[in-house]
Amino acid sequence: MLRRLSEVPLFVHLMAIGAGAMFVPALHGFLSRDYATARPFFYSGLLFLVLSALIALATAANPPGHRGRSYLLTMLAAFLVLPLMLAIPFNEAVRDTGLFNSWWEMVSSLTTTGATLYDPARLAPSLHLWRALVGWMGGFFILVMAIAVLAPMRLGGFEIFFAGGFGNGGGVAPSFNRDGAAEPGERIVHFARVLFPPYLGFTVALWMLLIIAGDEAFSALLFAMSTLSTSGISGRVSVDTAPAGLLGEGLIFLFLIPALSRRLWPGGGELRASERVLDDPELRLAAAIVGLVAGFLFLRHWIAALDVNAPVTAFLAVLRSLWGSTFTALSFLTTTGFESASWDDARHWSGLGTPGLILAGLAITGGGIATTAGGVRLLRVYALLRHGERELNKLVHPTSIAGGGPVARHLRREGAYIAWIFFMLFAFSIAGVMAAVSMAGLSFEPASILSIAALSNTGPLAAVAADTPLSWAALSAPTKVLLAMAMALGRLETLAIIALFNPEFWRA
Repeated sequence: MLRRLSEVPLFVHLMAIGAGAMFVPALHGFLSRDYATARPFFYSGLLFLVLSALIALATAANPPGHRGRSYLLTMLAAFLVLPLMLAIPFNEAVRDTGLFNSWWEMVSSLTTTGATLYDPARLAPSLHLWRALVGWMGGFFILVMAIAVLAPMRLGGFEIFFAGGFGNGGGVAPSFNRDGAAEPGERIVHFARVLFPPYLGFTVALWMLLIIAGDEAFSALLFAMSTLSTSGISGRVSVDTAPAGLLGEGLIFLFLIPALSRRLWPGGGELRASERVLDDPELRLAAAIVGLVAGFLFLRHWIAALDVNAPVTAFLAVLRSLWGSTFTALSFLTTTGFESASWDDARHWSGLGTPGLILAGLAITGGGIATTAGGVRLLRVYALLRHGERELNKLVHPTSIAGGGPVARHLRREGAYIAWIFFMLFAFSIAGVMAAVSMAGLSFEPASILSIAALSNTGPLAAVAADTPLSWAALSAPTKVLLAMAMALGRLETLAIIALFNPEFWRA
């Protein structure tokens, strides 16, 4: 029986999981007596479970191939086609909307972008639960696929560990390049079993801690799922207005740290760039970036105060502004997009009306490779920094020999070369999306902010990066299509899309 199930295409499994998840908002709507919302999810769950079973039976006699390209195509379909199924009950439960808008909402949720077309007060609590649940499942999906599929194909950030990038056998991560390695399907099952207990456990732990801190149970659940998946989805109550206040933000801050390095998750030992956790380059770089941003916003006030001889502000206000910039910086670095209740204090303290460029830069940098975060990723940035450091040292000492071990030498040479290629592709992607949405009618500033928000999977960036919050709902249909495709591109990454056009990739 298990062998037959393993022969069913992955996309059919995803359909069945999505259909089963529909019973969660159905049960919530039933218990809260919101029957108009519960019915569409219950009936849709039954319908798509039966449809998944029929498709599984139809494909059992002709199982798909297990080459990497089939799973790469499945990932692309999961982010663009599967949301159509997930959108059907959502569309039935929301009045005066359309299937297109519902599909766009599900693309945003599944890619953990967290952008929304709807005012929070318009959606029933069960619908907010569905958005957060879809984002939570999308975060787990990318966690599993990154280590099970993208890593052996040297994609998703793993390419910098190999001498020749995609398609080359050399490198410093031989565990992904051994002959006779497990098939992708077997790896997906294995890592799903390994990762699901801690992923669920972290979510439940944060949920319980937020309830103890004072948040209402439903809002705490949404915050917990959105934090672990870095989707930034919340309901009618946002993080900055939640009753838990600074204590709740501190708890969310701690649970955002796993989005900075894959080694904090089970199965991440294959990509250790250092032996000790304290020496992990991604964690150290993230701490430096968050510290620099918070320090810049903090010190800018003191510089301005010296110029005008302003009085020293109360110590408590100093701490609140420092915490607001620290929490918000980490939130946008992990592409979650939560805003601290003290963020306004930090902005007023720094004298910057809306430091949108700083937040956009944090979102572009992104979190750790093979995590739920988006962006360029910290390890690629680290490789470029180490390469630049080495080149500056060679200018001063041309005959010097740098050490650090094989991993460090590889990262600052071949790894930096591949990281630079990805960085340029990401920059070209931003320029391309900006040009496309500009031709669809957007002006320069909204086009740039929305393009960065979509490609970095940081939907809340649109509300805080500009002087006036940008509305996703006000966009035209062609612009929404372009940005939905940008979300999928940012989630899957440009190199994975390019790999589909590689002739070597399609040969048996």
